Amino acid sequence: MAWDFETDPQYQELLDWADQFVTEQVEPLDLAFPHLQFTRLEGKRREAIDPLKAQVREKGLWATHLGPELGGQGYGQLKLALLNEILGRSQWAPIVFGCQAPDTGNAEIIAHYGTEEQKKQYLHPLLEGELFSCYSMTEPHAGADPTLFTTSAVRDGDDWVINGWKFFSSNAATASFLIVMVVTNPEVSAYQGMSMFLVPTDTPGVKIVRNVGLYGEADNHGSHALIHYDNVRVPAEALLGGEGQAFVIAQTRLGGGRIHHAMRTIGLAQKALDMMCERALSRETQGSRLSDKQFVQGYIADSYAQLLQFRLMVLYTAWEIDKYNDYKLVRKDIAAVKVAMPTVLHDIAWRAMQVHGALGVTNEMPFLGMVTGAAVMGLADGPTEVHKTTVARQVLRDYQPTTDTWPTEWIPRKREAAKAKFAEYLEAEVGNL
Repeated sequence: MAWDFETDPQYQELLDWADQFVTEQVEPLDLAFPHLQFTRLEGKRREAIDPLKAQVREKGLWATHLGPELGGQGYGQLKLALLNEILGRSQWAPIVFGCQAPDTGNAEIIAHYGTEEQKKQYLHPLLEGELFSCYSMTEPHAGADPTLFTTSAVRDGDDWVINGWKFFSSNAATASFLIVMVVTNPEVSAYQGMSMFLVPTDTPGVKIVRNVGLYGEADNHGSHALIHYDNVRVPAEALLGGEGQAFVIAQTRLGGGRIHHAMRTIGLAQKALDMMCERALSRETQGSRLSDKQFVQGYIADSYAQLLQFRLMVLYTAWEIDKYNDYKLVRKDIAAVKVAMPTVLHDIAWRAMQVHGALGVTNEMPFLGMVTGAAVMGLADGPTEVHKTTVARQVLRDYQPTTDTWPTEWIPRKREAAKAKFAEYLEAEVGNL
């Protein structure tokens, strides 16, 4: 019987190294070079960060989930989950370890669906961390329902011409190329009539109208672009995976993206719990430490239980992905993880913020950023409500309605059946009374 919650000793040593490395070498990058992790490395930043990437490569932890043919170790999703728990503490860590979103998901679909020429042009430099990418899917009027998308690509000779608008195209401002989801055949169902194109960001007609920020960020200094595709001409070779394949490709990408977000969220939530516990042990009020107050103890206990449940859920789902090697077969559990993720991060970060008192709500502590991040996780890669619907539908497939008025577990009927089953014993029992 294979049922083990231990990490093999060799990989645990690597995780221990990564834990210390991220704490001492990588987390300081968040403060030294804030919000620059998706900006092309140049000058002193390159001098500071390239040696860190080299150390990761020497340890065999660069893009570990990818196969050796793509420069990784082929460790799979479960081992990536254990590593991402550590990397989730730092904005720079996924960059240094070669597994940052959205590039991991984008690399995965190019590796799976791209031509050799596309891999050479986009995939290899993406995996080397020498350029960044953007997944341009959501539109101003439609996000959760891609069948409402109107951005289109029309054939013109040997080219395609793209027209339309995309919204919340993350990292477009610093990306070298975009993966754009468009309508190529409006005469058929959107599930067969949409395609994806690889579009360099410097292609004429790609116009970033503004870079939308999250709450608290300065106007036009965010990382989520509103893009106008105005007669953007690309060659036929820019088509990714074949005409009409957008939905198939999207599910491959988004399934991986969702579970990777969850892996990193474990690390961020753990960081909030660590800060909460430290604060509780460090502060006194009304004659005793905060850690002696039952309210605070409740915060800590609830947070620990939530995080443990979520972590086990994520690790199990990662194990399933490795086992079946098919995101569709794990769709229910990926969606369930996506549903749980924002609540876990929000609740733990909010409690930690409360335990820190007034300091907790200032920009000298990271809690409100975590809370905003939790809100983002409830919308990115599909809103929570849509994923709840997916989970419910998948769960209900394993059930059948009752065949009569009463539920299967209706006690009066089951009691009569039990009496009939054990009638000879019951009669003897009565006779002995």
